[in-house]
Amino acid sequence: MKGDVIIMENLTTVKVSVLGFIGVIGSILANYLGGWDMALKVLVSFMAVDYITGLIVAGIFKKSKKSGTGALESKAGFKGLCRKGMILGIVFIATQLDSLSGTEMIRDAVIIGYIANEAVSIIENAGLMGVPIPDIIKRALEMLKNKEGGNND
Repeated sequence: MKGDVIIMENLTTVKVSVLGFIGVIGSILANYLGGWDMALKVLVSFMAVDYITGLIVAGIFKKSKKSGTGALESKAGFKGLCRKGMILGIVFIATQLDSLSGTEMIRDAVIIGYIANEAVSIIENAGLMGVPIPDIIKRALEMLKNKEGGNND
C-alpha cells in the first residue's frame, strides 16, 4: 500500500515536470512568434484542423490528393507537418521583420494569409468528405483568397 502511494507521488512529479517543460517551450515559441494573441491562436487552430481533416480524408475516405492512391501515407503526413512547421518559421521571420521596422503589420498580414490558406484547405477537405459547404463560408473564403492574391496550396 505504501509502495503504491510512492509510485503515485513519483508519477505526479513526472507529470508536473513534463507539463512544466512543455509550458516553458510553448511560451518561448509563442514569444518568438510575436505572442500568443488571437491571430496566432486562430492560425494554429486552423493548422491543426487542416491536418486532422487531411488525415480523415486519406485514412477514412481514401480521397487524398497528396498520395497516389488517395490513402493515408506516412510520407505525405510528414510532409504536411514539415509544411506547417515552415509556416510557423515564416511567421517567425515576419515577426523579426516587424521588430526591425517597428511595426506589427508584416506578421499580421502573413498570419492572415496563412489563415485564409488553411481555411481553404479545410473546406476542400470537407468537400472531399462530401460535407455541403454553406454559401456564406464559400463567399468569405473567396474574399480572403482575393485579398491574399488567390494563393492557396
